[in-house]
Amino acid sequence: MKVILLSDVEGLGKADDIVNVSDGYARNFLLKRKVALEATASNLNSIRLKKGSLAEKARKEKEDAQEVAAKLSGRKAVLEMKSGEGGRLYGAATSADIAGALAKLGYIVDKKNIQLKSPIKTAGEYEVTVKLHTDVTVNITVEVKPVG
Repeated sequence: MKVILLSDVEGLGKADDIVNVSDGYARNFLLKRKVALEATASNLNSIRLKKGSLAEKARKEKEDAQEVAAKLSGRKAVLEMKSGEGGRLYGAATSADIAGALAKLGYIVDKKNIQLKSPIKTAGEYEVTVKLHTDVTVNITVEVKPVG
């Protein structure tokens, strides 16, 4: 019996794969646990449409990320942080601080997508990588100004 896998099954295949399995395995295990659908014409068509819409959505997300990357490229985020002698900061500038500075500029970026090479512990300018999509990254400049 041919079935369409709805989720990854170890030793059998990944989600949306069409695999040939024995009738008993399909009826008693895969279909009962809602891990697979019988590969009928209507189910195959719905999976094909789902794949098309997912591909379109992924393409749109990537285009949006590229637009934001073009706008962010060359921008400078400014952080004002308390510091002691010699420009040494109390604590460190974190990715959350940088995300807040970008939000003030009008760019909403998740702090998990900001990649710091090392903790920022002194005042100055730093190059920071922002991952907007799996295939789209942009480098921005972060200027840390000492206060106090």
